[in-house]
Formats: sequence, C-alpha cells, structure tokens
Amino acid sequence: MNMVKRWHAQGGYREALNIGLPLVVSMISNTVMTFTDRIFLGNYSLESLAASLPANIVAFLFLSFFMGVSEYVNVFIAQYTGACRPADVGRALWQGIWFCAPSGLFLAALCFLAEPMFRLGGHPANIQRLEVIYFQILTVGSLPCLLGLCLSNFFAGRGLTKPVMLISMGSIFINVPLDYCLINGIGPFPEMGIAGAGIATVIGFIVPLIVYILLIFTRKNEALFKVRSAWRFDRELFGRFLHFGLPGGVQFFLDMFAVSFFVFIVGRFGPVELASTSAVFSIYNLAFLPTIGLHVAASIMVGQAMGDGNPDRAAFATHSVLHLALAYMGVMAVVFWVMPEFLLNLFRARGASGAEFDAVLKMGVVLMRYCSVFTLLDAVAIVYMGGLKGAGDTRFIMAVISIGSIVCIVIPLLVLNALGWTSIHGPWIFLLGYVMILASTFSHRFTKGPWRRIDLIGREKSEMG
Repeated sequence: MNMVKRWHAQGGYREALNIGLPLVVSMISNTVMTFTDRIFLGNYSLESLAASLPANIVAFLFLSFFMGVSEYVNVFIAQYTGACRPADVGRALWQGIWFCAPSGLFLAALCFLAEPMFRLGGHPANIQRLEVIYFQILTVGSLPCLLGLCLSNFFAGRGLTKPVMLISMGSIFINVPLDYCLINGIGPFPEMGIAGAGIATVIGFIVPLIVYILLIFTRKNEALFKVRSAWRFDRELFGRFLHFGLPGGVQFFLDMFAVSFFVFIVGRFGPVELASTSAVFSIYNLAFLPTIGLHVAASIMVGQAMGDGNPDRAAFATHSVLHLALAYMGVMAVVFWVMPEFLLNLFRARGASGAEFDAVLKMGVVLMRYCSVFTLLDAVAIVYMGGLKGAGDTRFIMAVISIGSIVCIVIPLLVLNALGWTSIHGPWIFLLGYVMILASTFSHRFTKGPWRRIDLIGREKSEMG
C-alpha cells in the first residue's frame, strides 16, 4: 500500500498521528520537565546532578511496577470502546482506581527505607545524603502520580488524547518555574536545592490529578460511561485486569531494575562516569519518552481493533505507528551523533572548574554515540511491545524482559564489578545488546501472530450473551 492510501486508511498514518501526536507532545512535556530539572540541578551543583539520576531512577523503579499495572486500564477501555460497550468504561476505570489507592500508600511508606537503600549504592556520603532527600519526596508523591495516570486512561483509551496533551503541557507552566524558584531560592521561595526539585515534581503530579477529576466525573460522562455509579469493586473484572496487567507491571519493573542496576554499577566507577551517564540519560529521554507516546498509541489502536474483532487492522495500525517512530528516531540519531557537545554543555555546573566538567563532556560524547546507534532499535522494540500489549500478550513481554535484563545486564555487570572493570564501554555495550535482543524478539513475536487469538475482555462471551 502506498503512503497516500496508508494515510487515509483506517489504522493508517493519519489516525496514528491523531492519537499518537498528542501523546508524543505529552511525553515531550514530561521530558522537558525532567530535562530542565536536571539542568537546574546541574547549574546548582555537580553533586545535585549526580544524585538526581540514581534517586529518581530508584523512586521510579518502585513506582514502575504499579504504573505498569495501572496503565493497563488504557487497554481495557480501548477494547471496550472498540466493542461498543461504553457502560463498561466506567467499571474498568474504577478497578484501576481501586488498585492505585493502596499502591500509592505503600510507595509512600518506602521513604523510611531510603537511607539503608542508598548506603548499599556505595556512592560518596555527600551524594548519598542528597539521594535520600530526593527519593523520600518523590515516593511520598507517588499516590497523585498513579491516580493521575489512571484517570488519563479514560481519555486516551477512547482515542481522545488531546485532553491528555493539554493537561501535560499545562503542567510545564507550573513545574518548570516552580522548580527553578525552589531550587535556587528565587523571590519569596527559600533555596532548597534538590529538595525543591522534588517538591516541584510532586506539585506537578497533584495539579493534573485535580483537573482530571473535574473533567471526568461529570453528569454527561456518568450518563454514557457510568463513571460515578460503577465505583464498586468488581471481583471478576478486577481479576481479569490483574491477569493481564500484572505481567505488564512486572515487565516494567524489571526493565527499570536493569536500568537502575546499570546506573549504580556505573556510579561505582567514579563521579565523572556517573555524572556523564546522568546527563546522557537525560538527553536520551528526548528521544525515548516521545516514542513511549507512540507505544501507547499502538496499544490504543490495537486494543480498539481487537475489541472490534479485527486483528488484521491491529497489525496494520502497529506498522503505521512503527513507520512514524522510525522516522522520528532516525532524526534523533543524527542529532545525537552530530551535536553531542552542544547538548552536554547544557549541564555545565555554575562555579564548577573547567577541567572538572571537561572530563564529563569528553566521556559524554562517547556515550552519545552509543545512544545514536540504538535509537532505531529502541523504536522497533517499543512499538512492537505496544502492539503486543494492546492485544493482551503481556506474559510473553514479561518473560522476554525478565530473561533479557538478567542475562544481558545484571549478570554481565556483576561480573565486570567483580573483576574490577572500570571502562565505561563495557556496561554500555551490554546495554546495546539488551536493546538489540528486545527489538528482534518482539518483531518476531508480532509477525508470528499468536496475539491474534487472545480474548482480553470476554468479547465472545459477551456476544453470546
């Protein structure tokens, strides 16, 4: 099919962009907040920059499991929409809320374990102290983060992604200036350093949550989707939600665990290696997180097609999203290869010696070359994973991520650490191998097609009834 026909076809480029582009903008908005946060911290002190990545990754590591489960509400709503069962949308949304509420309280309690956890990291004492502060604030703010993510699925799962985009963009105008003021002590705000960055992030979770509540629980939505009256715990639907959603949570957790372990091992190499990895990861998020937006778009389009009983349309939609992701990641690969110094110099700390940051810059340029190589591989892995997830093939994804993260990252890095290996190339080569395996495995699985036979919402049973 030529590009013009694919543009107009159902599940084609236009539909993929209508759903995916607002999600990409939302992810870019989140990336901008994280990116500027790191820049502000880097300008504040090199220690704050070095501490922010491990603390943020560990906080996100624990959050990732619950996010991976709760975001699966998105697929249920998409399939109910495709199956023309709007009254079940409210039921699905509330099962997500029932999952998120206790999960957020559990995550908040992790703040009491911060000190012993970061002591295990073996980082310098001054960096450990900052890591603990940042981690504690982020974990306390986990509940509004989870609930906001869950409620956003009410719009995204039905393919209405523009409200999600607008709310995410609005968060920038709250988070970024507040972040700068609280870190540096501008105007009436006290100078709080890394603690200010954490508080600004939590406020950035709370405001969107309030907006989602006001937009969703209206009389109009109650009449069509039962968003108020379907609040009761539904054991059968909740069990089905966990059956498909829990593997997604485990997969997301293990993927983040591998990245967290990677960062902590690199942190043992020295402060230059840790700071350069922190800066490069922040830059790479400019490419990675928008592609996650396309990953979600693939899940939505596949979910709606599968709810309608049309797996061929689901496959067609996934490949439309893949073409867009490859085009975007290709541009980012060129940018990372051609202008790494410009991007890395954004993190030059105020008052830091030139020689101190020059070492970070020199190593960061090398790491940016690695990033430029695996951007396209990441696009393939992420989009096909989204397609498989939208169809309900979450247990396969979990198995691949579990085996791949342990075999390609955890075990090799443990060996490198035991051997006293201090070259930055070793960990990054293993990370590249991990991405290559994910891309090839998910591509093969999607082409093979066992996901076509999965009945996630009991569609056949409903039709018989």
